[in-house]
Amino acid sequence: MKQIIYIALLTLSLSAFSQTKVGTINNEYILSQMPEIKDVEERLKVYSAKLDSTIQQKYLEYQEVVANYKEGEKDMSDLMKKMKQGEVVDLEENLQKLQENSSKMLQIQQDEYLRPLYNKIGKTVEAIVIEDGFTQIFDENNSIIYIDPKFDITLKTLEKMGIEVKDNPDVTPE
Repeated sequence: MKQIIYIALLTLSLSAFSQTKVGTINNEYILSQMPEIKDVEERLKVYSAKLDSTIQQKYLEYQEVVANYKEGEKDMSDLMKKMKQGEVVDLEENLQKLQENSSKMLQIQQDEYLRPLYNKIGKTVEAIVIEDGFTQIFDENNSIIYIDPKFDITLKTLEKMGIEVKDNPDVTPE
């Protein structure tokens, strides 16, 4: 009888340990509520204004070169015309590249400014995971924020596929 009770308790405790606890988080909402976000938004506005100013300045330079070319075109030799046309084309291409890259540059800057805030959220989530025993945390857009490494089957999958595992610090066997 004692053995049956012992086995029953052991089974219950094992099933309790094997259960998963899943949580969700809305990172965007948390970001919007953080006091630091106002500083990030302000810094992005300043950076965006600088980019816009640079583009505007380059555009004015381009317009000036075009106007000068049109004004003096009649008095230019063919060689001089070709040189000035090349200068206009170069300025136009540079202006286009600057306009195309400005949105990428703004995104890179935004990511840089937000990284400390995401790190702060991540550290807080880690503390909550430890406190409350979560095994998985999903963002509301269904991306995984945290997963207990014991649920990672990456190495097992590679092994079953017959692929030799090379040392990889990002994936460690449990």
